Amino acid sequence: MDGAPRPKALLFDLMGTCLDWHTSILEHLLPAPSPSHLLSTPESLFSLATAWRAAFFKEIVRRFEAGEELEDIDVTHRRTLDKLLEERGAGMDVWGENFRNELVQAWHKQSGEFVRSVVLANGTVKLQLDLAKSSGVPFHTLLSSQLLGHTKPDPKMYLKALDLIGVKPEEAVMVAAHAYDVRAAASVGMQTVYVHRATEDTDLDMHLVRDEFDLFIDGTSGEKDGGLVELARHYKA
Repeated sequence: MDGAPRPKALLFDLMGTCLDWHTSILEHLLPAPSPSHLLSTPESLFSLATAWRAAFFKEIVRRFEAGEELEDIDVTHRRTLDKLLEERGAGMDVWGENFRNELVQAWHKQSGEFVRSVVLANGTVKLQLDLAKSSGVPFHTLLSSQLLGHTKPDPKMYLKALDLIGVKPEEAVMVAAHAYDVRAAASVGMQTVYVHRATEDTDLDMHLVRDEFDLFIDGTSGEKDGGLVELARHYKA
């Protein structure tokens, strides 16, 4: 980022970048009744959580590319969960309607790191408010796909957000743990920071991703001074 102007705004993806969604979801999965051999071990539940997240993203991208209307994120999470459980031989007799709805709501309560941020993420206003409250992260502004009427990676979503907060693309930085998100931000002229999280972009070669964006941050070490703390140190926040 040498030579780039000091940004006036940092725009963050929310769930995959700022929050520990995997631990939060596992906390709901591990105590669950799991008579099926496909769901009976911590390893299989870990795999289910990871597969659920991946299936959600595939569905978001599919709907975007098909030009389908915005959908409540809870509906998407529930549909992808049902499909994954069906594939694993876990019917409604294993995890019923009430428990599946509880799992969907678990995405609304997660822990996070202390950052100052403007959130720009796919989802609903309610989801973002729930996550801001449960994580304790003091976001300055919450901008959702529901509110803006567009879905990332549509360039219109980034431009609409920048217009609302009154900054030019080159004055803003998109911070995310998803390469497609940061690439789309770069396409409209924003500065870019990619945060590598162990739970995100698991199918990408990080050696290639590392050189693709303005700044690459390793958020997989678990060190207290890594991840978003390193980002804050970089910008002297």
